[in-house]
Amino acid sequence: MMNIVERELELKLVLSPERSIPVPARLTYRTDDPYAVHIAFHIGSESPVHWTFARELLVEGVFRPCGHGDVRIWPTKVDKRSVICVALTSPDGNALLEVPSAAVSAWVERTLRIVPPGTEGERLGIDEGLAELLAPLPADDLWLSDPWSADEPSSQDGEA
Repeated sequence: MMNIVERELELKLVLSPERSIPVPARLTYRTDDPYAVHIAFHIGSESPVHWTFARELLVEGVFRPCGHGDVRIWPTKVDKRSVICVALTSPDGNALLEVPSAAVSAWVERTLRIVPPGTEGERLGIDEGLAELLAPLPADDLWLSDPWSADEPSSQDGEA
């Protein structure tokens, strides 16, 4: 059974040290995709902007700086408020977002309760999928038998 953990929250898109704008967003975690977290940013366009990255990155980013490349996350304080900064980089541009630390920590904790770290692989069904893929079918008997054994007479005393 698939479970979903969602949280609507308002992030701040940092435009400069003095200016930021609110951005509504939705954090989503699905047990059928146990290694990933999904964020949909509602920026006033027809469809939201979606980002997906490793749950482990967000879990670690609550406590210490982590990530490189497209997604970097670190905890900090802004105006005496605990926030988590998320830096996103894409060919379309860069974004620096501030997320309330308490909201993200509580949401991450909920995901960890339904799929504890180290058990994600059990949710993927890889063993069951491989067993189904490798299970012999009745038609496999044709491929496993020697196609020439019934067609050729057996040779005796070296005759060919």
